[in-house]
Amino acid sequence: MEKLKVLVVDDESRMRKLVKDFLVKENFEVLEAGDGEEALDVFFQEKDIALILLDVMMPKMDGWQVCKEIRNYSKVPIIMLTAKGDERDELQGFELGVDEYISKPFSPKILVARVEAILRRSNPMMSEDILSAGGIDLNRSAHQVTIDGKNIELSYKEFELLAYFMENQGIALSREKILNNVWNYDYFGDARTIDTHVKKLRNKLGEKGDMIKTIWGMGYKFEPQEA
Repeated sequence: MEKLKVLVVDDESRMRKLVKDFLVKENFEVLEAGDGEEALDVFFQEKDIALILLDVMMPKMDGWQVCKEIRNYSKVPIIMLTAKGDERDELQGFELGVDEYISKPFSPKILVARVEAILRRSNPMMSEDILSAGGIDLNRSAHQVTIDGKNIELSYKEFELLAYFMENQGIALSREKILNNVWNYDYFGDARTIDTHVKKLRNKLGEKGDMIKTIWGMGYKFEPQEA
């Protein structure tokens, strides 16, 4: 299969190399840029970039401006990287059409997992019709879930929630992040909606429901049992 191209934009060469090494191990082709202007040059030269990892604080042109420019022409998935933990920055990123937002320092393995999860949702080359974990099989095209071969009935949102959990195995997911990805960014509901749906989903999964772990004060993590 042809390698997917990821553009890594950061003014710190050590950071670019760290991220590149992990992505190359997972069979991605990695392009680099050291500032915002170079990022735009590379993006418009290369017509088939699958995803952009974009640092916020950079010389010449910051990540916000780069994002604005790219969004005028493309809906390519963008993950913003920043040392700041300011909620206002995160909200600004989502308003600009950012797909994911990760604060430094971060685990490169977690970053790669986020990249793969976003690309599975956005890129047909990586889309998986069937997700499997801990005895649960989820078939997207048939909209069907089976546990140890036995079919179970889920509502549309329960199905989407389970798919999101299975795509992000082992990753701590905040309620806000789940809302943003399963209910979409324009959903202005209460985060307790998540708890209600998780409770129903756990019940329907039976013993397998224990794989959805509660992270108190934050959200949830899906940890499949070893087969």
